[in-house]
Amino acid sequence: MSETKIHTLNPDNWIDAYADYLFNYTIARVNDADKAKDLVQETFFAGLKSMKNFEGKASERTWLISILKRKIIDHYRKINSNKGKAEVRMNFYSDGEREGDWIEERVPQDWSGDADAEIETEELGEALQSCIAKLPEKYRIVFEMKTIQGFDTEDICNELDITPSNLWVIIHRARTQLRECMEENWFKK
Repeated sequence: MSETKIHTLNPDNWIDAYADYLFNYTIARVNDADKAKDLVQETFFAGLKSMKNFEGKASERTWLISILKRKIIDHYRKINSNKGKAEVRMNFYSDGEREGDWIEERVPQDWSGDADAEIETEELGEALQSCIAKLPEKYRIVFEMKTIQGFDTEDICNELDITPSNLWVIIHRARTQLRECMEENWFKK
């Protein structure tokens, strides 16, 4: 019969013992040092507020990580809500004079062109469909669900068992590959 170790909390040591670890964990998921620091700080505050709920079944660090994970999820829920979409920036161009960001809500949704250029529109649509078909399967599925079919981030994450941050990385990579494919197969005509 194995004994379960009972862990205790020692908030006076949290910063020295866990701040660096929690920061590194967070920065890998949010890629913004200031936001990572804020999330770690929020984690410590939430831990202090909910100390009475700590049952001692997990280590102090594991308990803090579980709080931090919820904070990171809340962060992505906020920026993926309609109100927060303007805050989501995606680096679309990274070469020379075209370098810059796209604000998520301003991402082109209609690549079809002018109504007067029906033939060009049809060719563009075919080129885009061809480029989408060339994406790696997971990128294609996530891109189509989010951009073409209009699924919510949370629904896609639940369906495909991925995190919101993973979804946005996949969307970014898919768009980058689509841009390169379209530049190669359409815009250089």
